Parts: sequence; C-alpha cells; structure tokens
Amino acid sequence: MTDSPAEATRFRVEGMDCAACAARIETAVRRVPGVTDARASFTAGTLNVGHDGSAQRAAIEQAVRHAGYGIAGPAQRPAAGEGDHDDGHLEPGTAPWWRTKKAVLTGITALVMAAAYLCTLAFPAVGHWAFLVALVIGLAPIALQAFRGVVSGTPFSIETLMTIAAVGAVIIGATEEAATVVLLFLAGEMLEGIAARRARASIQGLTKLVPRTALLEENGEIREVDARSLGPGVMIVIRPGDRVPADGRIVEGSSAIDEAPVTGESVPRQKAPGDDVFAGTINMDAVLKVKVTAAAADNTIARIVRLVEEAQESKAPTERFIDRFSRWYTPAVLVVGALVAVVPPLLFGQSWSEWVYKGLATLLIGCPCALVISTPAAIAAGLSNGARRGMLLKGGAVLEELRRVTTVAFDKTGTLTGGKPVVTDIVTRDIGETQALSLAAALESGSNHPLAGAVLARAKQAGAPVPPAAEARAMAGKGVAGRVGGKTVMLVSAQAAAAESMLGEFSSRIDAFNDAGKTVSVLVVDGAAVALIAMRDEPRADARAGLTALGKLGVSTLMLTGDNQRTAAAIAQNLGLEARAGLLPEDKQRIVRDLMDEGHIVAKVGDGINDAPALAAASIGIAMGGGTDVALETADAALLHGRITDIAGMVRLSRAVMGNIAQNITIALGLKAVFLVTTLLGITGLWPAILADTGATVLVTANALRLLRHKG
Repeated sequence: MTDSPAEATRFRVEGMDCAACAARIETAVRRVPGVTDARASFTAGTLNVGHDGSAQRAAIEQAVRHAGYGIAGPAQRPAAGEGDHDDGHLEPGTAPWWRTKKAVLTGITALVMAAAYLCTLAFPAVGHWAFLVALVIGLAPIALQAFRGVVSGTPFSIETLMTIAAVGAVIIGATEEAATVVLLFLAGEMLEGIAARRARASIQGLTKLVPRTALLEENGEIREVDARSLGPGVMIVIRPGDRVPADGRIVEGSSAIDEAPVTGESVPRQKAPGDDVFAGTINMDAVLKVKVTAAAADNTIARIVRLVEEAQESKAPTERFIDRFSRWYTPAVLVVGALVAVVPPLLFGQSWSEWVYKGLATLLIGCPCALVISTPAAIAAGLSNGARRGMLLKGGAVLEELRRVTTVAFDKTGTLTGGKPVVTDIVTRDIGETQALSLAAALESGSNHPLAGAVLARAKQAGAPVPPAAEARAMAGKGVAGRVGGKTVMLVSAQAAAAESMLGEFSSRIDAFNDAGKTVSVLVVDGAAVALIAMRDEPRADARAGLTALGKLGVSTLMLTGDNQRTAAAIAQNLGLEARAGLLPEDKQRIVRDLMDEGHIVAKVGDGINDAPALAAASIGIAMGGGTDVALETADAALLHGRITDIAGMVRLSRAVMGNIAQNITIALGLKAVFLVTTLLGITGLWPAILADTGATVLVTANALRLLRHKG
C-alpha cells in the first residue's frame, strides 16, 4: 500500500484577530483525521491545511466553526481588482469595525454596565444583581469560547483565565469589579481586532488600485468589460486619466505614466510603443493601445499581494519561540495564581478572601495576549510596508535575517547594470555626429540585436533621420553592410575593421574604449572609417547611491559576473566595489558558500537563470524586478522595481522591525512584572490587572502599526 500524495487546501477565516486565535484554529484542525499540518495566519486571515487526501473539507470547516470562527473555502487569493467583491469567498473584515460581533458585544456590555451603575445609585440593594447581569452578558461568549478551546484541544487560553478569574471574583463578592474586568477585556479584544483588520487592509488595499472595468478593443469595436476577464493577448484602450487595468505592453501611443501608486516614484515616466505598463498605474497624457501580457491573477499588484500573504503565513524564528514559550507560560500562570491564592492562607494563616483575590488578579496579569501578539504584529506590518514600497519578502524569517547581513554579492548584467547596452561615446572624422547616427541606424533598422537597439535608441534620442538602406546584409562575425544615399556603408566590429587596415588614428581611441569595458563598432563609408560608436551596459542610475547606502550600514559589497575581466573591472571601478569575473553559475555558488564558511551572512542579488544556484545557496537570495521566473521563485526576496537603493531599505526595515519587536516584548513583560509586584503588595487589584494586560496589548499593537509608516 502506497502513501497518499500530500495535498494542500487554503481557506479564508473570519474572526481570527490574534496569534492565540490562530493557534486555537491550528490545534482544532490538526485533530481532523487525514490532516497532516495546519498553519493559520491571523494577519492574512488564512488557513493552510496539509492533508493526505482523505480529509473531508466539511470536517475541516466544522472544526474551525466549532472553535468559534467563520470559514470559507477552498479559497483562491483575490486577483487584483477583486477586493472585497470576491465571488463566493469570505473576505475577513469587509464590514465596518463597529458592526463586528466583538464591537456589538462590547457596546451592549458597556450599556448594561452603565445601567447597572445607575441602578446601584438609585437602588443600592440590587446593585449586586445588576452587575451580575452585566457580567453574565459579557462573560457568556468568553466562557463559551473557553469551552470550545477545551473541546478542540486548547484548554489553556486567555478565555479560560478570564472565566476562572471572573467566576472566582463573584464567589468572593467582587461582582462589580468582575463585570468591569470583563468589559475591559472585551474592549481590548475589540481594539486588537481593529488593529488586525488595519494591518490586513494595508496590503489588501493594493487590489483596489486596479479598476474594475476595462475598454476592450475587438474587431474594430471598443466595449467595456470586467477587468478580471482580461487575458494575455487581448487589446485594450486606456484613456488619459484612467488607471491601467492590466499588465501589458504599449502597441500604439506615447504617454507619461504615473507609477507612484505601484513604485512610489514621484515623477511620471514617459512610455512609448514596446514599453511595459503595470496594472494600477495611471495614464496621464494620451490614448494608449496596450496588449495585455498577464491575467488579472498574475499581474503586478496580484503578485505583490500573493507574495506578502505567503510571507505572512510563515513564521519568523522569534515568533516560533514566542509560540513555544506561550504554550508553557499560560499553564504556569494558572499554577502561580493557585499558589498565590492558597499558600499564604494555608501556611501562614493569612486571610483567604484577600489572597484568593490576589490569586485571581495574578491570573489576569498573566494573560499572554500582549506577549503573543508582540512579534507577529510587527512582522506583518513590516512585510506590508516593504510590499507597498516594492520590496517583497517571503516570510518573517527572511525579514528577521536581513538585519544580520554583512555582505551583498551582486550579479552585473541586469542587476547593477540596466541589462542592455547604450551608446556612451561617438567619435567622428570628416562627418557630423548626427549624420553618423543616421547612417548607422539605417543599417540597423529592423534588427533585434541588442547593439542595434542601442544605436536606434540613440538616433531617436538625437532626432537623427533614418533613411532607407538598400542591399542591406549581415556579414557573419563582422557586422552589417548596405547602400545608403548612394554610398557603400558598413558598421563592423573593431576587430573586423583592424583586419582590413581601416582604423588609422582611431586605433588608440578603440584601445581606450576597450579598457573602459566598452564595445566599439566602426562606421565605414566608401572604404574609409569615419566614426566610432562605443556602447556599454551602463550601471543603473541609483547603483552608486545604493552601494553607498549599504556601506553606511556596515555591509560590504562585491560583484560576481560571467562577463570578461576588463568589462567587469571597468564597471566595478566606476561603482567602487570588488569584482570577480569570468564566472560560471557554479563558480558564483562556490564563492557565496566560501564567504558563508568564513562567517559572513551573505545576500545574493541577481536576475537570471545563471544566478539561481547562488541565490539558493546564499543566506538570503534577492531577485531583481523583471528577472526570470526561476530567479524570482528561487529567491527569498524580490525588488519589484529594480532599485539598488531598496537593498539598503530592506536591511533598514529589518532592523526597524526587530527593534520594534524588542520594544514590544519589553512593554508586555515589563507591565506584567510591575503589576504583579503591586498586586502582591495589595496596591492594585482585579481591574487594574486586566487594564494592564489590555493596555499592554493596545500599546504593543499600536507600536507595531508604526512600522506601516516606516520610511527608512
């Protein structure tokens, strides 16, 4: 008998607002026959279930509902533009916060509490019963959740501590205080839910950048369609002022595109036929015809949301430690509370009512909410912040590790450089620069060679006319030739020109260009060399700034490239970093491993298939935006917008998040320590104890949410 193949199903869960909720759901689902693993993310509102194929979907959903939560699924991630109108799937947090169950329950309990206070003022004899009614209204759902936790395998929960403390307070006659404690607890739970919704909405809100409709051009007619129906290959029309409804490539028209909603760039970029446009950006000037290149579920916005949700579903090492710690912490709190309640009266003859009261207060002080949420709230906010700035991190572990990076190893082509050659120098003799560009462009017109593209782009930039070329032909290993304006024209390599003794005084200039890592083409007219056109794959505009920023953070840099030593050295000298050239993919991987063996924490940055082995071997692999799917899949993080400066931004974000987590843990444990001492000394009691826990939870959550505004 062979084992059933492992399967995975993804659900969306409603009402899961904290890490304790996620743990309760995981425990309940893991008890379902056939389930091999369950991972719930309260920040993403999702549940991933691994099973052997025998687990029934109905049984999984029933387990979640019995644990006290709503569920819909199997769920697909909403495509960009779907937002909260995702057909058939439950999107957590779509209703206003004041209409949630927690908010309604808190409001009703507060009203009944106010009525109880007024009743006590008017009829003191019935005050106890009035507060008991308020207590029962607020405590009943909490006790029910505690019971569900016991049944589903999570007996030691915050609801259990709260129920024991409230019932015990009633028994010793502190009914009014017990009711107040329950109200404060409900208010804290409501605020925790609001914070979780806000963190979730910060990334889901990206989907609303994409319009719901698009103008489809078909058979010469234009009609409005649902943007989610667009598939690769269809033609759409985008009017000035409209948001781009899908990723695509411009076929007709030229316009400035405001990419700030997606990239954060403040200056619109001029786009022309052949340029890519991204869903969610804004067409500024003119009508564009665009050929769609990606379905709604795979466009830029959808990829951001998908990667962040996947990242939020994985746990950082610190978060896993806190989870393990909390499993022992809560039972320990019950034991300590019991000891506080019974040891002084039994051994030292102290008052039972006084020490039982202190024991109950100890239970409330020990509530683990603030501690448990301290890490995932900060991680979720950090991941969302990075995503909105084009820095996609595949999990809390990556975000946590980035702060420790000591060395960043860069690929050259397409990473430190733009990935395609540009004309850097034009040297002429007996001819003008514009005329030289016209003749060269005439020969290269129609070619898809990268060097041809560089010549044509420079001619367009210079406004040089491109006349027709006759008898145009390629000369294998040499270049191209033809007749332009009645003259015989060739554009050949420097080696080919030298072999024909055409260079003359150009020879020394060619040597200088070669030393600078540039490729030189020679323009020959009627047998005489009249111009040199030097080209090179130039560094990205922000490459030097990005490397400088890393240096200021104490991170060293080097370049690993398969290009020749001369070209690599020229680029490296220009940027001020070490270069290792002529490398095969396995060489890059070996160098990364050697650095790690020496104790370095290495981040490898690349964009191509040949970078995949090194990306996988590095402590952290970072793929550049626009890179190959292999690089993006292999990497731990991705720079969606291809900015070198974003690497330093990732490191700064990681350090900010880990600093925030340290602050949160200090707040959570510090307040507990202070109130434990004051409670044992008789200075504070039940309601200050729960106020301390609720206050700590609110402070920790608010502190974590500051990361959503982190600018680095």
